[in-house]
Amino acid sequence: VQLQASGGGLVQAGGSLRLSCTFSGTNFGGHGMAWFRQAPGRERESIATISWGGGTKYYADSVKGRFTISRDNAKNMVYLQMNSLKPEDTAVYYCAAAGVPLYGQLPAARVDYWGKGTLVTVSS
Repeated sequence: VQLQASGGGLVQAGGSLRLSCTFSGTNFGGHGMAWFRQAPGRERESIATISWGGGTKYYADSVKGRFTISRDNAKNMVYLQMNSLKPEDTAVYYCAAAGVPLYGQLPAARVDYWGKGTLVTVSS
């Protein structure tokens, strides 16, 4: 399995970005998917997860109401729509996969596959 995230960039506070992650491999539908982020000097944190079929989603309090995770099992894609961005959202964002259903937060230690990060910078 390989994951490739894209869509990062520079945006002004209040703006929006949409991150995409391509899952290359078999059995995408059998993996719970997640987005993590890591800001400079901080630990990597789980910010959003989505279950196999997309029916269950989890959001960290820091992004709840502003970010939306979704997946397209026909295209092996997972997305993160980020609205109302704040400077504190500046981080490297990572796509992750775990071979479990995922009905809540995903600890980094339970991630099976990581993608390379994409940098999101939010200017004030």
